[in-house]
Amino acid sequence: MMRSINSLMVGLLTLIGSWTSDSRWMHAQDLPSADKITAVKLFEVPSYCEGVVFDHDGKGYISWDKTLTVFQLDGAHKDFAVTGAPNGHKVLADGSHLVCDASQHAVLHLDRDGKPLPHASKECDGKALRGPNDLTPDPQGGFYFTDPGDSGKDKLIGTIHYVDGAGKTHLVASGLAFPNGIVLTQDGKRLLVGESQFNRVLEYPVVAPGKVGPMKVFADLPKNASGKWEDNQPDGMCLDAKGNLYVAHYGMGQVQVLDPTGKLLRSYKVGNQLTSNVAFGGPKHDQLFVTGAINADGKPGAVYRLDLGVPGRVILPAKK
Repeated sequence: MMRSINSLMVGLLTLIGSWTSDSRWMHAQDLPSADKITAVKLFEVPSYCEGVVFDHDGKGYISWDKTLTVFQLDGAHKDFAVTGAPNGHKVLADGSHLVCDASQHAVLHLDRDGKPLPHASKECDGKALRGPNDLTPDPQGGFYFTDPGDSGKDKLIGTIHYVDGAGKTHLVASGLAFPNGIVLTQDGKRLLVGESQFNRVLEYPVVAPGKVGPMKVFADLPKNASGKWEDNQPDGMCLDAKGNLYVAHYGMGQVQVLDPTGKLLRSYKVGNQLTSNVAFGGPKHDQLFVTGAINADGKPGAVYRLDLGVPGRVILPAKK
């Protein structure tokens, strides 16, 4: 077990060399206007999909039902692994995978072929995890993940955790209404978390690896005309090279783009009504890939591409 965890942490540590800093901000005029962008459907799967991510060969992965599917940029796809209830997903330097899985109540560690390795996290302070959702690595060799597990507006038990370089899981924050997408800013100083059932993005100052200061609201998101909270939920998130935040807005059929201060810059329509996750990819790393479900009943799931021409932040570590 320790051998696998050590390999995992070495992979995460190589992120340090792949991250660069750029303090310049991209403003609204630097982004294509919403009427210039048309979502292109790559392929469908039978039901709602999540967890889009890319590996060193440019292949993409999504999570749906019990399955992880690998796809090419032309939409060709096939099953990669069956885990139970996969969700958020990241690829490491050695080509292995971290996958949040609610059915296994764990953050899984899979090898490059999708075969299971010892779990990356399954408990915190002796308590089993409820249902990990999404994750983001840090340059110290650890990673943060959300665990919404049965939380909601009337049950504020959602948590954020940190797995350190030695493989130990720590509690970072609690008392949340379904914490969902999570990203660490490029300078490592801010942790941004989507709190789905309050339709907002939270910001935590990072004071040390796995330790945060007081939370504040980074942004309240636009609301659907239906007036139902179920139609206004931030889900997966990613950053571009200038620090702008891209939020998959579940129920809105949109991706919201916020600048580093939380100001809304753009709302891009996508083909999925239930918009679940986003990631930059493509030959120039300037295309945004969006998962979710086309219809409100969760069927079929689909992957769409937005040709933004905006460089995304590179989080994939250098290949070992």
